[in-house]
Amino acid sequence: MTPKWRELADRLAEEIRSGELRPGEQLPHIRKLVEEGAGSKSTVHAAYKALEAEGLVTSSRGHGTVVRQQVPLKRLGIARYDKAKWRDGDEVAFIADRVASGRSYRRNEQTQTVSLVEAPPAVAEAHGLPAGASVYARARLVKEGTQPTHTLTSYYRPEHVEGTRIVDPTPGPAGRGGGFRVLYDAGYEIDHMKEQLFARSATPEEAQLLQLTPGEWVVELHRTTYTASGVVVEFAIGVHAASRFAWEYDFKVPDSTGDTEGQ
Repeated sequence: MTPKWRELADRLAEEIRSGELRPGEQLPHIRKLVEEGAGSKSTVHAAYKALEAEGLVTSSRGHGTVVRQQVPLKRLGIARYDKAKWRDGDEVAFIADRVASGRSYRRNEQTQTVSLVEAPPAVAEAHGLPAGASVYARARLVKEGTQPTHTLTSYYRPEHVEGTRIVDPTPGPAGRGGGFRVLYDAGYEIDHMKEQLFARSATPEEAQLLQLTPGEWVVELHRTTYTASGVVVEFAIGVHAASRFAWEYDFKVPDSTGDTEGQ
């Protein structure tokens, strides 16, 4: 038998998805639904918490429970790394996502810190470094307006970035074209990359940083960036609020069968 809180959550979820309850609209106060016979206070509270966990509503002190904006930001795949965007212009990847989504943006929607750290195991493995080796970590928190969307930390070998804008002692944005342009100017032109995605629950620290409601999931991205000769020049780890992105890939389908005619 379906619990009463689940029935209520499903009914409200359908009203949200159908547009009967619109983005920004406040859900009824718990007391009102109790008075209307929707269930006990604990039943309505459990239903609202389920809707929060499913990314359909947000809840805050003073504003109640509000229907969340359901149009996610496009997180482009291959197209966000187009060299013409960062080599010949200044459209870094997160701005490319905003443009493709028809959203406005400000360049101060990305904050940054840079530090010399001991490489975490995954970073050391990606760069082919021994355990305990030092790398530069360039950590960014990216926002859309005032709402955080994701974090991204790029790890670099010291010999690739020392003396560049990436490790400026007073760090700010990496400048025109972002980190890829800095590497390009240093003689390390990116040629290809590999991305891996992992879905998981947010840690308490991530939930606080990304302003997530309890139970929300994140998508963790691992990006390895290579030169044409196979040198790894960046390994990045990103943590994205899952409900705030739609991942989009548009690419030519490869055909690796080759031409065997006449063999």
